Amino acid sequence: MLSAADLAGRLAENAEGVCRHYLSAGRRAGNYWLVGDVGNNKGQSLYVHLVGPRAGRWTDAATGQFGDLLDLVRETCGLVDFRHVAEEVRHFLSLPRPGPVSSNCAYGDDNRPFDRPAAERARRLFRMTVPLALTLADAYLRERGILRASTHTALRFHPSCYYRDLVTGRATSYPALIAAVTDAAGAITGVHRTWLDADGDGKARVDDPRRALGGLLGNAVRFGFPINDPVPVLAAGEGLETMLSLSHVMPAMPMVAALTANHLAAFNFPPGCRRIYIAADADAAGRHGIEGLSRRAQGCGILPLVLSPELGDFNEDLRWLGPDRLTASLRAQLTPEDATAFLP
Repeated sequence: MLSAADLAGRLAENAEGVCRHYLSAGRRAGNYWLVGDVGNNKGQSLYVHLVGPRAGRWTDAATGQFGDLLDLVRETCGLVDFRHVAEEVRHFLSLPRPGPVSSNCAYGDDNRPFDRPAAERARRLFRMTVPLALTLADAYLRERGILRASTHTALRFHPSCYYRDLVTGRATSYPALIAAVTDAAGAITGVHRTWLDADGDGKARVDDPRRALGGLLGNAVRFGFPINDPVPVLAAGEGLETMLSLSHVMPAMPMVAALTANHLAAFNFPPGCRRIYIAADADAAGRHGIEGLSRRAQGCGILPLVLSPELGDFNEDLRWLGPDRLTASLRAQLTPEDATAFLP
């Protein structure tokens, strides 16, 4: 039986054929195949190397996703289990099948894979989760001082979420914290996965324990966010733990985690927004996100205000300085009106 690395190598030998089949909305440009995303939408943010030593490797500049053609097949076909990915690849390569196809495999009546948009695949994964309370993911967040995470419906737990090492090709699964990425109407457009160590020792020991799937651009993970109502004041930042730490001491303030600096800069403002507090991130990419979102806010007549942690980030403030010290620090940075409305 061919290994995952063997299958990825076979696909890379015919990288352009793979792209024409699974990413038919794209086009060749020199030594690359350009398309909008893994959902086969038009655009050019996702590029696939077609020749050379990196043939078959791909990156989506908009979402930060990357991988080889085995990952591409998994994403475009909306598959979860590796055995279904391998079966689809064998079908494409016209290789002998090792056994009968499972009824869960994503094939239609004509034996071709369904074309599932990325958002649909994200919703499918979210439906496979369980409530966060009393799970390993809840314990993971509690260790970080975030005690009320289970009150947020955007956060769920998956006991065995598929993970594939992009270097070795090894496929396995780990428990995972799953966060729903939603649009302004509350529809799930994507998910963010944080794989966890099964023994409760923090994140899983893998190269990239955090990955996103689906439509992130303009959207975010939302906490305490009213749907279809004006949101005059909110806080926005990159990381889940950063925003959950702020929400721990300001539970009444609507908050969003955009997950990356680029997506923070592109976040779509809710209706009625007058002020937006932007949680600072000290690195260069974080400053880019703050500056981009601030410029867009000012252009829309929204006042941007930056919240800065005392230590490296707001989760460090919560864990090492405590909620009272974090509350006092935020009180000095909020407008008097907002300090009265959102802080105890």
